Amino acid sequence: MLSVVIPTLNAARGLQATLAALGAVPDEVVLADGGSTDATRAQAAAAGARVVDAPRGRGWQLAAGVAAARGDWLLLLHADTVLSPGWAAALGACDPGRAGYFRFALASPAPQARRLERLVAWRCRRLGLPYGDQGLLIHRALLDGLGGIARLALMEDVALARALGRRRLMALDAVALTSAERWQRDGWLARSARNLCCLALYSLGVPVALILRLYR
Repeated sequence: MLSVVIPTLNAARGLQATLAALGAVPDEVVLADGGSTDATRAQAAAAGARVVDAPRGRGWQLAAGVAAARGDWLLLLHADTVLSPGWAAALGACDPGRAGYFRFALASPAPQARRLERLVAWRCRRLGLPYGDQGLLIHRALLDGLGGIARLALMEDVALARALGRRRLMALDAVALTSAERWQRDGWLARSARNLCCLALYSLGVPVALILRLYR
């Protein structure tokens, strides 16, 4: 049984596309909502997804969604990430002892987007650090063995990737298309530098509450 778990907070702008791309493949879709005041919940209901309330913060929301989900396989997905057609065929390559992530792509024709995609591919291949906007397919037994999702407002994806280690991570042959809004708003170099700074600060043990201020 496959459960898709999506943390949401005022995600109505891109949520419909994310849910539509899932199609009828998942056995269930669980939205862990941190208190949306827009049409997020209505869109979820219209798509047949289940909504559970969760403390605000991506790690807290994912943990609540996983606890509410019934599947033995879990696909952790961001609300603005759209999986490519035929994505389900890639899932068969994953086994219960490893977690799979999709190929990162940005919804922008800008050449800066292509350069960033190549850098992310290198980061995943060499460092074993896929981020949450690439999705993560993981068996519940493996996740439970790692202690579950870290209850963090940010960097829960980095914590999980590090707990897994590069040998228990594998690239899946499908694309996770993610909104480029943050890069377009903040500037390609500035946004990338900010993300890298957040990772460095987390690695140095800086509290996530402080890193969150920079990330936003």
